[in-house]
Amino acid sequence: MEKIYLDNNATTKVDPLVMKKMLPFFVEKYGNPNSLHGFGTETHPAMGEALNSLYEGLNASDDSDIIVNSCGTESNNTVLKGIYFDIIHKGVKNHIITSQIEHPAIRHTCEFLESLGADVTYLPVNDDGIVTADILKEHIRKDQTALVSIMWANNETGLINPVKELAAVAHDNGALFHTDAVQAVGKVKVDVQDANVDFLTFSAHKFHGPKGVGGLYIKEGLNLTPLFHGGEQMGKKRAGTVNVAFMVGMGYALDLAVKALDFENQEVRRLRDKLEDAIMKIDDTIVIGKRSLRTPNTILVSFKGIEGEAFLWDLNWNGIAASTGSACSSEDLEADATFQAMHVDTDLSHTGVRFSLSRFTTEEEIDKAIEVIGKTVDRLRSISSTY
Repeated sequence: MEKIYLDNNATTKVDPLVMKKMLPFFVEKYGNPNSLHGFGTETHPAMGEALNSLYEGLNASDDSDIIVNSCGTESNNTVLKGIYFDIIHKGVKNHIITSQIEHPAIRHTCEFLESLGADVTYLPVNDDGIVTADILKEHIRKDQTALVSIMWANNETGLINPVKELAAVAHDNGALFHTDAVQAVGKVKVDVQDANVDFLTFSAHKFHGPKGVGGLYIKEGLNLTPLFHGGEQMGKKRAGTVNVAFMVGMGYALDLAVKALDFENQEVRRLRDKLEDAIMKIDDTIVIGKRSLRTPNTILVSFKGIEGEAFLWDLNWNGIAASTGSACSSEDLEADATFQAMHVDTDLSHTGVRFSLSRFTTEEEIDKAIEVIGKTVDRLRSISSTY
């Protein structure tokens, strides 16, 4: 049976070119990069090349820092807990702003900081599902808010927040600005200098790099208390032996992803729209968020009268992979929280299904998916009508 993968917001396949680039660092150039002997130092040119690709891919200045770490969750925790220890714990400020639609890596960390005494505001979204500058202005406390953390693109809907405008509001009010850009990097242009963000999170496995490696951009002139203490890796900002193979893979994956942005925004968008058009022909179906406001690969859809997990099991039986919510919190049915934040009809809120494409998705796969989705909806609705 043909298998079709439409869950690329959860993770992506490693680009074969990236895998080829990584291989020598497993069995040939395997030295610890902090060793003084040749086995260690021979890894340095590739690490430098990878870092250059990360800086160029995000348009980071030479004086800024990019910390290579394990994943987006680590980056998010580093920023939020760093702000707590550097500002809030010292009694300078006590207020953090985030949103109701953040990934659990932000939301649950903020809840933890609340248990330590931090004051956290969770911003609502507007009718389009966006956190606007006006919404932020209503809740920010001039010279009292320490950090604003708003995601660049939502992992469920693909909706893109106006990060540049939000960062400007934060700075105008004396706050630092962080964005979780895990779902944006590799799908839309991400320019840290143009957006003027202070901190930015990204993760390789969302743009056809390996799992287990990510990064944190820190604007020049800023420092955070490290999440990990130990050795002097990453300029003493993140202890632990560097995973050279994965760092090399992430750098090359970002280079390829940035070069493929036009393809992403034309061909991947075209296939996404083709799938969405077919889905919208099904009665009692809604798609969350305007196309023009979303990343080019994402659809969050609700089929009235069909339970989301049953729908996914049926799709899986037919070889199609999709999801109901964030892969990091599938048991929480993340799409429910997204629907509630956007005030979607509660009769539909439990049926959210996310389809997310990549540059490896083919026309033939979309044609097959359209066929299977239509038949699955008909079958499940016919079953439910008998009860």
